[in-house]
Parts: sequence; C-alpha cells; structure tokens
Amino acid sequence: MKRRVVITGIGIISPLGNDLNTVWNNIKNGVSGVDLITKFDASNHFTKFAGEVKNFSTENLIDAKDARRMDLFMQYGIVAGINAVNDSGINLETIDKTRAGIIIGSGIGGLNEIQNTVIGVLNGGVRKVSPFFITGVISNMISGNLSIKYGFQGVNYGIVSACATGNHCIGDAMRYIQYGDCDVILTGGAEAAVCPLGVAGFNACKALSTRNDSPKTASRPWDKNRDGFVMGEGAGVLVLEEYEHAKKRGANIYAELIGYGATSDAYHITAPSIEGPYLSMKKALSSAEINIDDIDYVNAHGTSTIIGDINELNATKKCFLDHAKKLSISSTKSMTGHLLGAASAIEAIFTIMSLRENIVPPTINIFELDNECDLDVTPNVAKERKVNYALSNSFGFGGVNATIVLKKF
Repeated sequence: MKRRVVITGIGIISPLGNDLNTVWNNIKNGVSGVDLITKFDASNHFTKFAGEVKNFSTENLIDAKDARRMDLFMQYGIVAGINAVNDSGINLETIDKTRAGIIIGSGIGGLNEIQNTVIGVLNGGVRKVSPFFITGVISNMISGNLSIKYGFQGVNYGIVSACATGNHCIGDAMRYIQYGDCDVILTGGAEAAVCPLGVAGFNACKALSTRNDSPKTASRPWDKNRDGFVMGEGAGVLVLEEYEHAKKRGANIYAELIGYGATSDAYHITAPSIEGPYLSMKKALSSAEINIDDIDYVNAHGTSTIIGDINELNATKKCFLDHAKKLSISSTKSMTGHLLGAASAIEAIFTIMSLRENIVPPTINIFELDNECDLDVTPNVAKERKVNYALSNSFGFGGVNATIVLKKF
C-alpha cells in the first residue's frame, strides 16, 4: 500500500519576491515581475527584458566564501531549500537522516559561470579556470550542498529535463516516500539563465518575446497577439513528508501530493504534440486515483508561445472531455515569466496556495483572447472558487512532459 505524501515546508525565490506571503499576494493581485534587464547591458539583444530576482541575499544562509564559488542558480536553490526547511519546523536533531533526502534540479545549470569562465579563458588562458568551476556549475550541486549542510544521507541527486525539471523532481521525490525509501525529501528546481548567453540562445531559436516597448505585458498566454515567452529566474523548494511522520510531529501541512504522470512526445525537439501532454495528465490522474471531474483548477504550463498555449488547451480538452468547460485554468507565467527548470517548482507552490485559499490566480495580459481559446483561462483577475483538487503541468524541449496532482488537506 502506497504511503501518503504531504507538503510541510515551502521556500521560494522569484521575480515577485523571495518569501511566500509577498509572492502569493503579488500573484493574487496580478502583479508582473517582468521588467528591463539590469544584470547586464542588453542593448544589443533582440529581447531586453526578463523576470529578474530582486533584493536577493545569501547573507547568514551561505558562507560568503562558499557563495563566491557557486553559480547564481545554486545560490537560489540552496537559499530556497534552507527557507523550506525552516518553514517546515522539522527537528533536525531527531529525524532519521538516513531516511531524509534531496532531489532538486535545474534545466540549464550554471550558465552564468560557464559563460564568464569561457570569457576568462579566451582573455587570459586556462589558468583563469577556478578549481571550483566544475562543482560551482553542475546541476546536482544544490542537492549535494544541502545534503552536506543537513547531513541527509538518503537519496541525493538532481534531474535535468528542461522546463519539466521541477515536476520531475517532485514526482520522483513523491514516489521515494510513497514506497518507503524515505520519510522526508527536499525537492524542486532552480534556474538563473538571465545572462547574455541565455537570452541570446533563446532569441536565436525564436522562443522569446521581443515586446521591448512593454515588458510587463509581454508574457501573455492565450492572448491573440502573444509573441513568445519571457525569461524568468529563481527557485522553488518543497519539503515533502510522509503523512504519519508529519502528523506525529504536529507539522503544518499545506496540501497533499497524490498524483504524478510523466511522458514523452516522441515527436520533435521543440515543437509540442497534443498526445504527450494529454497522456501526462491522464497518467497523473490515474496515479492520484481520482476522476477527471474531481479537478477544479489547472495551473497550466502556458508559456505565451503561439503554438504551445493552444496545444495545451487541446490536450486538456482531450483529457477532461466535457469537464474541461468547468475547469478554472491559469498561467502564472504571465506574472513571473518562464523560470525554465524552476518553473514547475514555483507553480506547484502557487497551486498549493490556490488549494489553501480557494483562489484561482489570474492569467494577466489578456487583451484580446485567442479565437481558438474556448476554456476559462481566468483572464486578468483572480477568481474565488472552491478548489479541492488541482493539477499542475510542465512541458519542455525534448518533448518532455510532467504533471502533478495536489489535494486540499
């Protein structure tokens, strides 16, 4: 018999703030975290804006010397992980650390540090490469550093699956707990690809919006005039815990994680299919052992790409049949931008808060709804409704799809 899995801690670093209350209030109120890029001179780039993290600090959380040896994505993930552990109230002195693990991934990893090191080598030779370069950029080192910090001796790795990374990590972590391998796992994703190489790379494949005259309205899922996604950055980390373990210590339980589905389009590296997302949702619902008409809210992948947004709605209609018309759907990427490997991790957090407060976040920047969009995508204003079960989608390059299902606790 599968064991129950609950969420007992949350940590978030995002373009809308670096603590849960601030971020969630901004999400509910339809605030955009997107603006002109400040991290570097973007004047020569086709896209000059992004969802940047603001007022971020590692002070008192990561040793200053250690922080200098880490790419920014790693700092985001570690701080979010520390905040999640603190939020959980878990007693690190009494838990069985051989049954505590970490699965936190990144879609791209240490792109800033890779870029800067290559520039250093070209200008000054190979002696410019730091002995901490490799451990400062590889994607699994959020998990590695946090496992050392907390002495967790259970599972310890990171998943790399483009923009589905966060949900894949959460889903794997759920199963380790369900089947008895661990009692506690920190899980989620982190990304920091807002740098010259990252922006130029996505511009080169025509993926990013170039609405430079109006950055805050550039991320506009399902709007007729959408022109690509907006790069974001940050991290989301959850503490997953076996229900009886959490109950015994009197933990605050945010929600229950009940389903997970993962599939491949097996179709194209970047272009989406309907079948892959449809099967991902179908498998997640089967894993959760609930019916399609139990779901109240879908936090969509919804990136603001011309093909992807409608493709996801078509997959949703195929999965939910007549119930699709009764769903509330929204894309919080309209406010945060697309955090790549961290996207589904922070979106899991928004879905959890939707369950807790019976509020469906809005999809902002819908000025003229796409003629093909015939479902309720919660345009521009949040909606109050009972949310007992919710589903969160994430899809990525390579044809990867991952879906999780959450239940009100």
